[in-house]
Amino acid sequence: SQGIPVLGCPCKVCESTNSKDKRLRTSLLIEQNDFTVVIDSGPDFRQQLLREKVKTLDAIIYTHSHQDHVAGLDDIRAFNFFQQKPMDIYATQEVQQNIRREFYYAFDEKNDYPWIPKVKFHSITISPFQIGDLKIIPVEVMHHKLSVLGYRFGDFTYITDASKIAEKEMEKIKGSKILVLNALRKEKHISHFSLAEAIELSQKIGPEKTYFTHMSHQMGLHDEVSNELPDGIYLGYDGLKIEL
Repeated sequence: SQGIPVLGCPCKVCESTNSKDKRLRTSLLIEQNDFTVVIDSGPDFRQQLLREKVKTLDAIIYTHSHQDHVAGLDDIRAFNFFQQKPMDIYATQEVQQNIRREFYYAFDEKNDYPWIPKVKFHSITISPFQIGDLKIIPVEVMHHKLSVLGYRFGDFTYITDASKIAEKEMEKIKGSKILVLNALRKEKHISHFSLAEAIELSQKIGPEKTYFTHMSHQMGLHDEVSNELPDGIYLGYDGLKIEL
């Protein structure tokens, strides 16, 4: 949630010169034909879009409303201008309420300033939904006591900010060829899977490949931890591209 390097931290991970030890806040870009969707718009949203040279964005899907997943929403204003329409936002009612509170100025009916971010909300639940040709299956996971949504797109499942997944939701994941899963650090944590827990869960689900995300500097150096992982399990890194 803080990114790596962490401000003011002198640890070996934060001072590493390996580009794979530099981590922006967790997000995912999905491209299908000419359709582009992002999951979560954290504080590094603008920087990530510039790095990947994203020229158009059709929608944003939210997992939950913690700041490291929503704080960059204001930067949709550029897409509002160039695409001449509000940004389609897919989120639960609870996440929508939190976004309305955090970005209050965008929803103030008395605010006639033309450059506020413009959004069009689409309410989602744990039921499957579709954006364009993209069929999406939400997977409910628990982030300590907070309900968070992961998403399955065909053979690809993306889960972040989870510490527990109920068996009925696990069934939605099984059969995925690619799994992206959060693994915060080696030590146990109240609201995220540890490295050992994430490995165990991956092996239970049985995808062809698993990539860990939402890792903190407490995980250790990318190259060292990578050498400790079982076959078919990898540490993700900024800019990683997966083709399906």
